[in-house]
Amino acid sequence: MYFAALLARTEDGWEASDTELDNVETLADLADLARESAADDGDTVIVFIEQEEEWFALVRVDGEDDPRIFVSNAAAAARSSYGEILTSELLGDDDRDDDLDELVDLDGTEDGEPETDEDEDDDVVATTGIVPVGPLGDVQVLADLGLTEKQLLGLQADADALGEIADAIGASDILETVR
Repeated sequence: MYFAALLARTEDGWEASDTELDNVETLADLADLARESAADDGDTVIVFIEQEEEWFALVRVDGEDDPRIFVSNAAAAARSSYGEILTSELLGDDDRDDDLDELVDLDGTEDGEPETDEDEDDDVVATTGIVPVGPLGDVQVLADLGLTEKQLLGLQADADALGEIADAIGASDILETVR
């Protein structure tokens, strides 16, 4: 069972709405849903998604900026429909990327130059489909709102992680309203 909520940060504080993800098939759909819930175009919206004691995710949408994503357990999330949308985006599992790589060398290296270890890790994930066990994404996603990287990484999906996150950013009462 999933729980999903949208928290929009306005001039007056946080506003929340319970949401259904039935029509969400892509990250763009989710970002559009978040933007629609914002009172003003530039508002920050945090999408909270949780699958009971398996994983949780945060998707931050700031106006028209690209969404920022954090998933607590990528391997567990990848086995679910909504989590798969997020982990695929984070891992770059997009056929368009493969097509572009065939057309031009976008990594900036000349032929024959060695790739860095980071590039090799990305290639292994992309070609093998291996999803890492554990956190994946932007660990600084809520740092400017009061939740440090250390606090975020210390949360467990089997605890009330979303409640602790909401508490850290000053939105616990609002989140509880939609729960």
